[in-house]
Amino acid sequence: MVSINKEAPVLARAEIEIEADQETVWNILVDVEAWPNWNPDVKLCLAHGELEAGTQFQWKAGLGNMTSVLQNVEPPHLLAWTGKMMGLNAIHVCEIDFKDGKTIVKTEESWEGLVSSEMHDRMQENLEMLLQSCLKHLKAEVKRLSSL
Repeated sequence: MVSINKEAPVLARAEIEIEADQETVWNILVDVEAWPNWNPDVKLCLAHGELEAGTQFQWKAGLGNMTSVLQNVEPPHLLAWTGKMMGLNAIHVCEIDFKDGKTIVKTEESWEGLVSSEMHDRMQENLEMLLQSCLKHLKAEVKRLSSL
């Protein structure tokens, strides 16, 4: 299993509780091409293959265009990828657990590279905001789908 670089200059974690089953949350998360439909921070996402380790996807979010590769796909518990953008190397891990009738989504990400070191404070704030925002929008999408 891939894990974030705990020594990276920029790293953040976020967690949210969602009143839904794991499969519902999982199905929203793994439909990467639909991310722009529910997450306004993602402008475009294009997958180049099936949902499996080694599949590449390209997307535009927050800071710019990123090329990512799925590293771990373990339904409905774990989704992890690595990515590169403008001299920045990212590792993202999303864990999904079910407890007391609710789904707990934990996400963490590390950024390293010249840009992350030189602009540490701004990058740190940006990553924390992006993770929190993503989870907030994920929860809203689950709620929206459950009300249909």
